[in-house]
Amino acid sequence: MQNQTISTVHEILDSVETSCCIVGGGPAGVMLALLLARQDIPVILLEAHADFDREFRGDTIHPSVMTILDELGLAEDFLQLQHTEMREMVFQTSQGEVHLANFAHLAKTAKYPFVALLPQVDFLNFITREASRYPCFQLVFNAQVDSLIEEDGVVRGVRYRGKDGWHEVRAPLTVGADGRFSRMRKLAGMEPIKASPPMDILWFRLSRQSGDSSETLARFGTRAILVLLNRFDYWQVGYVIPKGQYQQVRAAGLEHLRAVVAETLPELAERAQELRDWKQVSVLSVEASRLPQWYRPGLLLIGDAAHVMSPVGGVGINYAIQDAVATANILAPDLQRGQLPLKHLAAVQRRREIPTRFIQLVQTFLQNRVFALALAQDQDHPFTLPLPLRLMGRFPVLSGLLPRLMGTGLWPVHVNQK
Repeated sequence: MQNQTISTVHEILDSVETSCCIVGGGPAGVMLALLLARQDIPVILLEAHADFDREFRGDTIHPSVMTILDELGLAEDFLQLQHTEMREMVFQTSQGEVHLANFAHLAKTAKYPFVALLPQVDFLNFITREASRYPCFQLVFNAQVDSLIEEDGVVRGVRYRGKDGWHEVRAPLTVGADGRFSRMRKLAGMEPIKASPPMDILWFRLSRQSGDSSETLARFGTRAILVLLNRFDYWQVGYVIPKGQYQQVRAAGLEHLRAVVAETLPELAERAQELRDWKQVSVLSVEASRLPQWYRPGLLLIGDAAHVMSPVGGVGINYAIQDAVATANILAPDLQRGQLPLKHLAAVQRRREIPTRFIQLVQTFLQNRVFALALAQDQDHPFTLPLPLRLMGRFPVLSGLLPRLMGTGLWPVHVNQK
């Protein structure tokens, strides 16, 4: 009904055909577009915004993605982009430091045993520049998808609003890769199973000085958790707060926020004065969910559109990109033949669902047994890391477990094309 209304009320300026229409220019969308274009499969990538630049988007490129870039011959060029490298994750509590994840343990199995941190816009521009080398790739900005084209129960493409009016893209395969607030998921009538993460995160910047440490750090203070990410000339600071309490934090005022920083990170106490306006603070409402089924005839959802990931461990980008690689591996031959069996859409979900659900279980454990308990602590009952994490930090045999789970995943994918 919605499709009929749009096509009747609004004039469709043009209708184009392609093999694959991808909605959403995030990591999953751009990587899938590149992988298909490399195989001479026509692909149109629709991005709702005018560019890729967003504040505080995920920006961690794990060893699993570095391996994928290496398989594409792009890793060394990628590393020419300005970035920092996280080789270890350190938790500081009242009991001292715990070196929770040392990515050096991956050196025997991963060519790039570190997490690269860079603005996501740089990664997206890098991948789309590479995709633009192939004539069958097309990127359209300012393309707001507002309806699916459905015929006989099969999704045949989308209609979108551009700056100049309405357009139509028809394709045997439409992929929704439009993130945690997926419009495609809503249009398809797909309802996710939602979890209840116990926290939200406030992001802000503080200047970084030459004598500062370069390591990624999670500092557990009294009823406060601050995470520091090295971003060249500034620290990206994440202030973990109980779920839904942003308004209370804001009501307490910026002076309270500066006091929390000064108490939890004494070395940055003076720099806390750089926080002068709430416009400097971005709020991330932490969510987690998964679709029971990622596909319908002619339609596949991947990345956060199919499974919203918590920011714990920064794995969301990497699982989204692995979804894209699995999609290309499984569906490219079908797209080249012009056929798309429903069982192959199901095969994408089967390939990626177990690793995704497993890492979400790991994230849930960390959220509930680390962050939630730390936020509930008081001075009389200081927070102590759970025994499994303390053991990981103490014994080399165990200390490689979390880097492997976060860095490569339970069942990593590889590019099966030249």
